[in-house]
Amino acid sequence: MKIPNYIDLKKARQVLSEMGIELNDRQMKRAADLDAKGKRKLPFFVDPIDKKLKIEKGTLVEIYSRCQIDAEKNSHVNPSSLKETFDKIR
Repeated sequence: MKIPNYIDLKKARQVLSEMGIELNDRQMKRAADLDAKGKRKLPFFVDPIDKKLKIEKGTLVEIYSRCQIDAEKNSHVNPSSLKETFDKIR
């Protein structure tokens, strides 16, 4: 079993930045804040000990990875079809 790695807003922003997703502090806070329906855009939770918002690092990365995979599947041009096109040109 993999041990969860919980990170705060600041570290979550840093992880996203390493993935090429540049967000400012306000954008990260909005992703973690509850909306009118009581839901968060990203699955942050309040740590019961230090009362700060946290998210599991692997979950955060997985969310963006799934979004990328879905985008590739739903696009007219996807990486696998491009590979076939370039192979024909050679």
